[in-house]
Amino acid sequence: MAHSHSHSHSPMPEGPPRRTLAVSLAMVVMTIATAAVVAMILLWPDADQVPKDQNPYSGPGVSTVDATVTKVVPFDCGSGGEGPDGTVELAGDCARVTADVPGGTGTFELDASRYKAGIDPGDDIRLIRLHPEGQKASYEFLDFQRGVPLVALAAIFAVLVVAIARWRGLFALVGIGVTLLAVTKFMLPAFLAGESPLAVAVVGSTVIMIVVLYLAHGISIRTTSALFGTLVGIAITAAIGLAATGWSQLSGVGSEDDQRLIATVPDISLSAIVAGTMVIAGLGVLNDVTVTQASAVWEMRALKPAARGVELFGSAMRIGRDHIASSVYTLVFAYAGSAMTVLLLATAYQRGLADLATTEEIGQEIVRTLVGAIGLVLAVPITTLFAVWLAPPRTAPADDGQTPRPRGSHAGPAGR
Repeated sequence: MAHSHSHSHSPMPEGPPRRTLAVSLAMVVMTIATAAVVAMILLWPDADQVPKDQNPYSGPGVSTVDATVTKVVPFDCGSGGEGPDGTVELAGDCARVTADVPGGTGTFELDASRYKAGIDPGDDIRLIRLHPEGQKASYEFLDFQRGVPLVALAAIFAVLVVAIARWRGLFALVGIGVTLLAVTKFMLPAFLAGESPLAVAVVGSTVIMIVVLYLAHGISIRTTSALFGTLVGIAITAAIGLAATGWSQLSGVGSEDDQRLIATVPDISLSAIVAGTMVIAGLGVLNDVTVTQASAVWEMRALKPAARGVELFGSAMRIGRDHIASSVYTLVFAYAGSAMTVLLLATAYQRGLADLATTEEIGQEIVRTLVGAIGLVLAVPITTLFAVWLAPPRTAPADDGQTPRPRGSHAGPAGR
């Protein structure tokens, strides 16, 4: 079809990309990436620096074994109430369980709370095997085997992501792998080795975001604008997290697991780790809002090529405000879901919300959520500014700026 519009007025002309800007941005990103990698190398702990405590289930005469439940016999374990040592006994049935174990069968008992959770013949479980020298082996329940359902759910998730998002979905899955490697091979060992948790979190998060953003969204100026907003958000979150941890006097010791970690690694600073985890906790939502803002600016530039920067910023921020509201809800709901047991227990104890919020365990999560939310909120206008600055240039309006883009005209590399 012939076009009646002059190509000189095409809002986003086809042709080579904005090479000067692209090269300049590439140099900036390479500088940031190089600095982050060098910092990662400097912070990377030697193997002998990482404390390694003995597995409590691998000591002399202690091991774990896979087993399959063959028989469950309920029995009355008491009427409940307060025991002689002051502990609370749960009312209800307990169970004596028989299971196939390597080399024969084993039996063990489940208390009321565990039995009520459900166990049936055919269930695959893991048991602690206690076998002191010269004595008969005994067994204790450890946990259920969950490998099959976890692998199945992961496979379903991966198939759906690739089927719907195609190559971007596949690259996003690769990004998840990169994230897991960075966390397990760098961040966690560095935390245990005594490196600065905040520095480790910022460096690790920077490397992760550089890799993940370009993998999932492609190498483009648009992705780079989202990256810049994300990196500024990381820096803001780190600074506010450090100040908020000290201001609210968070020690990091809010649960039995925290106390167990201190007993295992006495020199670890849990308060510093709390500040570091504030950076990591907000990465997912931060990445979400920055990519969305950059994409919104690019799409609006394509629809209104003659729009001024101020108009573009205002339109994108209207989208951003909606995204902020929904993302804040996401953070709150995510915490409420993960802390439901603690919240239910507090409700049963009839403790007020204000009293509960000031405890170490809950207060730590509230501060983490609020710090992440502050970083997220500030990242939206910052990312929008980067995107408006780096978006394809404004074109002179033709026909009062209402001339439609010719059919078949694409943003091409220049629009990226």
